[in-house]
Amino acid sequence: MSAVDRRNFLRTAGGFGAFALLTACGDGGPATTTTAATTPTTAPPSTATAVPPDWDGLKSRLKGTLAQPGQPGYDAARPFNTALAKTSPSAVAQVRGVEDVQTCIEMARRSHIPIAARSGGHSYAGYSCPDRALVVDLRTVNSVEVRGDGTAEVGAGARLSDVYEALAAKGRCLPAGTCPTVGIAGLALGGGLGVLTRKFGLTADHMVSARIVTADGVNHTASADGDSDLHWALRGGGGGNFGIVTSFEFSTEAAPGQLTVFHLEFAAGSSAEVLGAWQDWIGEAPTELWANCVIEGGSPPRPRVSGCYVGASARANTMLTQLARRTGARVTNRNVQTMNYLSAMRHFAGSSGKTGFVASSRVLEKRMDEPGSLAALVNDRPDMDLLFDPLGGAVSTVDATATAFPHRGALATVQVYADTEAGQFRSVASQVDNAQRDIAEQVGRGAYVNYIDPAQRDWPQAYYGNNLSRLRQVANTYDPDGVFAFAQGLRTR
Repeated sequence: MSAVDRRNFLRTAGGFGAFALLTACGDGGPATTTTAATTPTTAPPSTATAVPPDWDGLKSRLKGTLAQPGQPGYDAARPFNTALAKTSPSAVAQVRGVEDVQTCIEMARRSHIPIAARSGGHSYAGYSCPDRALVVDLRTVNSVEVRGDGTAEVGAGARLSDVYEALAAKGRCLPAGTCPTVGIAGLALGGGLGVLTRKFGLTADHMVSARIVTADGVNHTASADGDSDLHWALRGGGGGNFGIVTSFEFSTEAAPGQLTVFHLEFAAGSSAEVLGAWQDWIGEAPTELWANCVIEGGSPPRPRVSGCYVGASARANTMLTQLARRTGARVTNRNVQTMNYLSAMRHFAGSSGKTGFVASSRVLEKRMDEPGSLAALVNDRPDMDLLFDPLGGAVSTVDATATAFPHRGALATVQVYADTEAGQFRSVASQVDNAQRDIAEQVGRGAYVNYIDPAQRDWPQAYYGNNLSRLRQVANTYDPDGVFAFAQGLRTR
């Protein structure tokens, strides 16, 4: 797909990029009511006397590179979201491996300076590039090795396009997002949603182990057999909360031989009917079917349903016809194609270019009684969309306490997404915030940590539900001094 702006991608590709634009390695922290386009600064640990940072000394010890303001490589660490206020990290370390990560953490701990990991840079709030911080850039730690038994060793800096290419070459797949420049680390640590979620589960459900350097500089291999509490927390507890992950081991699935991808557009003004029919239809659908519903803002809003079916087009077409009949609405465009796994992932891939936006989310914990009232939130708002991405299927077969991801029984996530740039950020952010609060009143107060929102007042309970207390215990155990504390982080004092 040629480079298109974010808004056009949502319109032409059925909105798939929105769920894929997941956070990099820094999500989460204390509630904030600000709607400004700013990136909160991490608080330093409270123990010992700070030692002034020795940047030249750090540079000499790293196998990778260190860039400070004005030097090559520094600006490359900027967030994907161009609407965020421009921050000024103290330095960007492009690390080469575990030892470099340990060296960076040691200096941050001794100097009491903020530290944040960066993988793809897609953190909605820009938490992977905070002010006055040492940014640990993992982009060169990006190898992908697919073993004979189907497990995959993936560097934390790998991006989804690299992961999919390597897996497909071996006939394997991993359920994950679609935006090609999203980093595997942030996506997996927050859960990981995508077009194969209902069939194969979350990305985090396939995390066999993770190599992570914690605040004390120790390199752990967190798995069911060792540091199991940390392994539990890393599967849905959000990036940036427990240390810096350097690599993952994932179980993979045999790549589907055939995927049917589809896109249905309905007449403007039929959003209430389409959204109401969609929620019942997807709730009854087989696990092989994934389909989102996007309400595109306008006068009036315009609905569409897009997705894929793991299998042949005949069965997919039958289910799409059933949906169309349920809506009672006129279908203005219907496109159905069959593809192999890698072609489908490329089909869903959006633009790699940076863009400006504000977004927030809620989780559909119960059925929408008045879908028309939700669709009305984007009436006369051509810059704002509602994106309903289904859960269920394989996601719901895992107990809500088995991993840190708490939304196992939910029907879907809904994202409020609006285009903007820095000059209009405050106004647009306020409107997005109002919309997500209205949505919460009808569908429930859960939210998805990978759509992290600095303005979300109830974020701890919304992101983590009944797993919040245990997650905070794990964070306090592995980071007692708050080395990795940040504005919406789990670390408490």
